[in-house]
Amino acid sequence: MNYTEAREYIAATERFGIKPGLERIDKMMAYLGNPQDKLQFVHIAGTNGKGSTSTMVGSILTNQGYRTGLFTSPYIMDFRERFMIDGIMISELEFAEIMTKIVPVSEMLEKSGYRLTQFELITAVALLWFAEQECDVVVLECGLGGRLDSTNIIKDPLCSVITRWITPIF
Repeated sequence: MNYTEAREYIAATERFGIKPGLERIDKMMAYLGNPQDKLQFVHIAGTNGKGSTSTMVGSILTNQGYRTGLFTSPYIMDFRERFMIDGIMISELEFAEIMTKIVPVSEMLEKSGYRLTQFELITAVALLWFAEQECDVVVLECGLGGRLDSTNIIKDPLCSVITRWITPIF
């Protein structure tokens, strides 16, 4: 699988929409060896400010010498912005290699009635890549948030952050 094919596979899942629940991501990660269990996390949720907070925390950790993974959503210019280590995006080759491992599991799960959503797939990409790259800590931004957000596959984060919107007073 090359980068274009990997992106097309992810894009094709968008039509299946959002399906809250952890069962699908739990099954996916179990088949991949539960790479998330090898990592430490700062888990960031909230209505507004998640991306800025995640980026700042990631930068602080990187500047302190930690090998820091950063998973954010959405992206601004390049799809690969969602997956960074020490401020550097996943390469197209690395993304294609990770997807080559994930797609067969996704297709097997789909045959069993477990069709993964787009966000579940990209969460799996991030967690597998960060584990393979032996990150010291991962800053993990929630998707829609809530108890059933696929990022809640992680156990016992080092820190959980809930951001909130503050209306500026001028």
